[in-house]
Amino acid sequence: MDTFDAIKERRSVKHYDPNHKLTDDEINQLMSLAVLSPTSFNMQNWRFVVVKDSEVKKQIRAAAWDQAQVTDSSLLIVICADLKAWKDNPLQYWINAPKETQDFLVSAMGPFYEGKEQLQRDEAMRSCGIAAQTIMLTAKAMGYDSNPMIGFDPDKVAEIIKLPENYVISMLMVVGKQTKSAMPRGGQLPLDKVVFNDRFS
Repeated sequence: MDTFDAIKERRSVKHYDPNHKLTDDEINQLMSLAVLSPTSFNMQNWRFVVVKDSEVKKQIRAAAWDQAQVTDSSLLIVICADLKAWKDNPLQYWINAPKETQDFLVSAMGPFYEGKEQLQRDEAMRSCGIAAQTIMLTAKAMGYDSNPMIGFDPDKVAEIIKLPENYVISMLMVVGKQTKSAMPRGGQLPLDKVVFNDRFS
């Protein structure tokens, strides 16, 4: 599917065929493209919990306002981030770069993030948001639909997936075959309300 079409046709779908399963190859393709999403300092701080176990899905559904798409969709992904990825062996993110580039970027990561908890969290959410959009557009290009979800108890879901310390959950993402189209778009703001030239007037 053309990228422009994928962007136009992507919708947040709530109703899925519970009998449809993605193949392992399809899941691998989806996630292999997700990890090409950009991150600051190339630190790849997103972490993806791909939930296949039906019992775990049921537990997460109970923590997500009993929303049916959690269990009915073909794939449930808990999109998380490691808040301390910037300090976890930063050289690994630049292992294939020239030494001069390695020396500059690796030495810059610590001072940029150290002691800045809000920046670390902001960076995590930025990274996860970009990766989520990659997943949604990839899914659409593969002939599937998706739904990013924030309607859940993050503490409960963290407990279910055994979220490590210093990690945060950004959102849930479901992917699958729709059985009912999304509602018509609620209304897009005109460009002149959201796009400004040079500065806010």
